[in-house]
Amino acid sequence: MVPSALYASFPLMTLSAACPEDGCPTVRDNPMKRNVLIIGAGGVAHVVAHKCAQNNAQLGDIHIASRTVSKCHAIIDSIREKGSLQRPGVLQAHALDAMDVEATKFLIRATRSKIVINVGSPFLNMSVLAACIETGAAYLDTAIHEDPAKVCETPPWYANYEWKRRQACKDARVTAILGVGFDPGVVNAYARYAMDAHFDTVDSIDIIDINAGSHGRYFATNFDPEINFREFVSTVWSWEDSAWKANAMFEHRKDWDMPVTGKSTTYLTGHDEIHSMSQNLGVPNIRFWMGFSEHYINVFTVLKNLGLLSEQPVRTARGQEVVPLEVVKAVLPDPASLAPGYTGKTCIGDLIKGTKDGKPQEVLVYNTCDHEECFDEVGSQAISYTAGVPAVAAAMLIADGTWDVGGMVNVEELDPMPFIALMNQMGLVTRIRDAQGDRIVDPEQEMIAPALSKHVKYG
Repeated sequence: MVPSALYASFPLMTLSAACPEDGCPTVRDNPMKRNVLIIGAGGVAHVVAHKCAQNNAQLGDIHIASRTVSKCHAIIDSIREKGSLQRPGVLQAHALDAMDVEATKFLIRATRSKIVINVGSPFLNMSVLAACIETGAAYLDTAIHEDPAKVCETPPWYANYEWKRRQACKDARVTAILGVGFDPGVVNAYARYAMDAHFDTVDSIDIIDINAGSHGRYFATNFDPEINFREFVSTVWSWEDSAWKANAMFEHRKDWDMPVTGKSTTYLTGHDEIHSMSQNLGVPNIRFWMGFSEHYINVFTVLKNLGLLSEQPVRTARGQEVVPLEVVKAVLPDPASLAPGYTGKTCIGDLIKGTKDGKPQEVLVYNTCDHEECFDEVGSQAISYTAGVPAVAAAMLIADGTWDVGGMVNVEELDPMPFIALMNQMGLVTRIRDAQGDRIVDPEQEMIAPALSKHVKYG
């Protein structure tokens, strides 16, 4: 855990471009929040529960809720087997349909949870958020809300759902941190950190996500197959020259030479973080690139061309109504089952280009993660690990008041330094590669000045 004295060294930083007219979020002078309710019991929830257990001296009681309570019990068994509890404490499983706002409110109150980490399906976001607003619990999630009947919605996507509840969060003084996994989440913080510390002007941010690991299965997705495929079946939105640009999936290819994972082929892909960063950072070009193997592309293309990735119901010859995408999900491996035997590493980061002191500047801020090391620590693969650890780091920053802003924010609107410092100690180390070399980002050494004291220009 990062000492509180370190947090005090880094005042909340919100870029002037990101501040609404009624002012920027500010840290609340409130008592420490304790007791965590984790909603969901998949691969990311597994990591979140382990990391909460490792920090339960600060976070307090831990409750895990899902429609399938047996999955919650399996996570608890894993925590006990790994000896993850920092100290003896409450660790309980609950059956919950989180689409039911009243049931979710009841469970929040019954467990006295002050922080809710929503790592269930993105279909749940607005229901869980509503329950938090009405109970006063802080809210965190790792992905943008989705309507089961729609895919790749009109940008900025957050404006269609979560941002409509900004005023409600402000009125209730409820902290809601949106998209605080790795991407979205950590990559948002990386952009904010680089802009504050290493640039005078910023022209472009390219977010690059490479998984160079192998799970040994013929075909599988590293997180929920339904959500995975929904990202790629329709329009790919990028932010180009300060405007939205519609692209087709696999239309734009680019090779990157990344640390540890080496040369990798990626494709321009739409992703959650672009929808907030484009509105909050004032950068004219923001793109997301994800690595895909030829095998993935071939299987994906066949499934799509056969209509098996459709989110719209069809009727079988027997008169049964099914959603093709849900059928595909049902026959594919559970992403959590991929962890044993998963080998290789990931590299995810932001390549930022702009100027510093009148000269061109290029900086890569990134993390690498090892699948086998993640399994040894918490029994997960690296994709789940990189999404779960940041959510718990954010919960800890809410718990001690550092990020308890009493309103709705995306990660790039918050001071990135305590977040990076805490993740460095929790298993996700941030590195930077620039003209001076490759090194760990050490917030204690950098002690950068608040962004509000310097007027960074973008574009």
